[in-house]
Formats: sequence, C-alpha cells, structure tokens
Amino acid sequence: MPKQRKNPNASDVLVVFGATGDLAHKMIFPALYAMTRRGVLNVPVIGVASTNWNLAQLHKRTEDSIKKSCKPERQTLNRLLSNLHYVDGDYREQSTFAALNKALGKARRPAYYLAIPPELFATVIQGLGSAGLADHARVIVEKPFGRDLSSARKLNAVASAVFPQDSIFRIDHFLGKEAIMNILYFRFANSFLEPIWNRNYVSSVQITLAENFGVKGRGAFYETAGCLRDVIQNHLFQIVTLLAMEPPAYRDFGAVHNESANVLRAMRPLKSGDLVRGQYLGYRREPGVAKDSDVETYCALRLYIDSWRWAGVPWYLRSGKCLPGTAAEVHVQLRPPPQRLFADSAPADGRANYLRFRFSPSSAIALAARVKRIGKEFVGEQRELLLLDQQDGAETPYERLLSDAMEGNGALFTREDAVEAAWKAVDPVLYRHAQAIPYRKGSWGPREADRLIAADGGWYNPGFGDAAAD
Repeated sequence: MPKQRKNPNASDVLVVFGATGDLAHKMIFPALYAMTRRGVLNVPVIGVASTNWNLAQLHKRTEDSIKKSCKPERQTLNRLLSNLHYVDGDYREQSTFAALNKALGKARRPAYYLAIPPELFATVIQGLGSAGLADHARVIVEKPFGRDLSSARKLNAVASAVFPQDSIFRIDHFLGKEAIMNILYFRFANSFLEPIWNRNYVSSVQITLAENFGVKGRGAFYETAGCLRDVIQNHLFQIVTLLAMEPPAYRDFGAVHNESANVLRAMRPLKSGDLVRGQYLGYRREPGVAKDSDVETYCALRLYIDSWRWAGVPWYLRSGKCLPGTAAEVHVQLRPPPQRLFADSAPADGRANYLRFRFSPSSAIALAARVKRIGKEFVGEQRELLLLDQQDGAETPYERLLSDAMEGNGALFTREDAVEAAWKAVDPVLYRHAQAIPYRKGSWGPREADRLIAADGGWYNPGFGDAAAD
C-alpha cells in the first residue's frame, strides 16, 4: 500500500484555550485520545487556561477525562500525555500570549481551539492578533457564534480582522454526527427522492430534538442562552438546510455552503405567533438560575422557507429538556394520493405516507407505506420499511471536526453569511416574545405547542429504541 502523503498545510500544533474546563474534560480530550489512537494526531497539544494549574494537574485531569469515556491503552495515553503542554495565564494579559508564543517553539501553522465562554472569543482572537500569533494559523470557534444578529456581525468583524475567512472554523458538533451527514448523501445519491422532494408532495416537515434531562448543573450557562439560541438557531437550522437545499452544482464544500446559505436567507423571519416557549417546573431551583427566570428550556416554532421548492410548506421545529426521552428525529409528511380510490388511503388522523430520519438514540431511515390486509376488502394499514444504519467504529463528532479543521477542510463548518442569515431569521423573536409557559417534567412540553401544529395533524413523537415508531 502506498504511503499516504502528508498534507503540507496541516496544522503542526493544536492549542486548546479552556483546557481545564468542562467542555475539554467531557468532549475534547476523549476526542484527542481517539485521534492519537487512530494515528491522526501526532503534533503537540498546548492547553491554555487561567486556573493557576501546572502541567502535572492538567495531565491528571486529562487522564481522568479519558478514563471516564473509555478503557484507554496505556501506550496511546502516554503518547498523548507526552505531547501535552500547558500555559497558565489570564486571557486579557499580553504576558499570557507571550508565554504561548514561547511554548509554540518552532511551530508555524497553529490551530487555536476556543473551548471558552463566548464572551471571551473576541478577547482571545484579538490577543492572538496583537501578539503576532495569527499568521498561517487557524481558529476554531465553538458555538454559539454571537447571541443575536448584531453580536454575530461584530464577532465576525473581529475574527475577519485577524484571520482570513478560510482560516475561521465555526464548529457545531451536531454537523459532525454520521447520521446528520447521511442526510446530504441520502438526498443526492438516490434518484427516487428528488421527484417528490418539494411542495407538491410534501405537506409539512417536523424536526424534534428531545432530551430527558435538565440543565445538569449548567444553569448559569443556560441563563445566557436558552433553547432557541442553544439548539434551534444552530443544530436544527443546520438540519433544515440539509433537507431543504437545492442540489449543489458540483461536489465541493463551497457549493454545499452556497446552497445551505441560500436556504437560511430564504427563511421567513419569525413572528411571535410562530413561537412557543416553555420552562420545565423546577428549572428556577437549579443552581445559577434566577428565581424569576423567563429563559426557555423548551422551544417550538413554525417556519416557512420562501423558495420555489418549499413555498407554503410549514416546517415545525421543537426541542426541550426534561421531555419523555432523548431522541433526534425528522418526520417528512407526504400528501395523500390525489384521488381517494380506497376509503382509507387518506387516514382520518392525517398520517399519510412519510419519511423518517432518526439520528439518535440509534440511526435509521424509514418509509411509511400502506399495504392491504388479508381478505376480500380493500382496506389496509400503514407500515414502516425501516433501514437501521448502525456503524461501529465511526468517528465521534469532535474527532472528525478537530481533525478536519487541522487539515484545513471546511466542509462541516458554518460560513459567516450562513451564521448571520440564521440569526436574521430568529432575531425578531429573540427579545420580543410571550412569557415562557411552565410544563411538567416528563411531558412533551406546554400544550400551546400542540395548537401550533394542530392544522397539520399534530406532533409525531419519536421512539427511543430500535423498533419502528407506532
């Protein structure tokens, strides 16, 4: 087998700002261990934080992080730890970046990953620029990218003043999931879907991302975000773009980004009547949460895409915490046959044929079709043709995204114009909305969300196992 050529433009060091934080502990270091085990991470990793730690403490926390995610191989773990270095200092102090410059040594193409609170993004980016550490470098920014359209534009301006656009990687780990990537492939690798994938055959689309847990001690963070910002504006909008985009003109991530941005630009700005906000009972007792908090832990909305393909088709998006289970699923409702040849071909509950994409807890694609029951009568029932798509050994989202960013592959990252278009769609309701409605833990959210979708047959509640949903 010929030896794979090394990418001469790949990053030669990874710098993790916020190396002692929660995100690094839960996600980043397990991903770096897996990348080391696969042989795709062979460069130094420099952790940066302002916790008055030393390298030995960072090594200990890294080892603890990895052991909580898997049973590590000692040799691989030692290899990662031997490449791990540490710089301690305040992100607002020039001395911190001077120490980082020294730690970089002979590295010439660093990748800076900002696993830090969003309010520090601009501070660190500007600090890198002022210290002369941005040349030939890449910056990887964790979502949310801004809090609204105005702040997103300001942050884009700060980042663009220091780094070229193709060196800015706006990371959304949801896009790194294998099942999410499969939407794009399934749509454009199969010819049977395209003729029906439009307003003439699709009556509505539902997307649900449900979690059966609360804020898990992260109440202070959630108070600054809320479900609309934390999940809908990024994760679910990204799924919408993959489902709604026009076929890219050619196979290139730039073409995909163009079509994705076109979908976001075609989204009709939300109105207050399109949105239902909820808050689970007990949220206000969470640590870090205001006693009179109006932050939503549940959000449901009705969205329209004013394009030729999707004109008039409602898209229903919902996400929430403390719901009956944890699942992510798309339900594409098809219109009934144009002529009611059989009495039950257009069911009373409105559940005509549909396609279903499930992302979690397991990956599946299903097509619901009606089949005749045994007997003389022409009556039938709807059944699912279910394709389970579990693939062992797939990269985790952070493995894929970090390695892609270090290689300079921007396919799974969000572009500046797409970020701003997404914020533009939700901006009208970010600050002008009805009060969050209380809902019970273990329910499907406030009843007002049911009324939002009543005209289209109600919500399709996802299943939580491998069996087809009822």
